[in-house]
Amino acid sequence: MKLDVRGEICPYPVQKVVEALDRLPAGEELEILTDHPPSLEMVRTIAGQRGFAMRVEDAGSGEWRITLAKKEGRLR
Repeated sequence: MKLDVRGEICPYPVQKVVEALDRLPAGEELEILTDHPPSLEMVRTIAGQRGFAMRVEDAGSGEWRITLAKKEGRLR
C-alpha cells in the first residue's frame, strides 16, 4: 500500500499513517512518501508503538520514502 503525504504538515501525515496502518492487509508493507522532516520521527514513534519495522530512504529533493512492515515480516 502506498501513501503520498507530500505537502502536508504534522499532524496530518501521522494521522493518515495511522489510518493506513489500520487498513493495511496482513503481510503487506506501507510505503509513505513525505517532504515534512518532523514526520520521520513521528512515524518512527507510531511504528514502534504498533510493532512495525521502519526503513527510511532519501528520495531526493527534500523527500523521503518510509517503508513500514510488521516486525515479524521482512522489509523488502
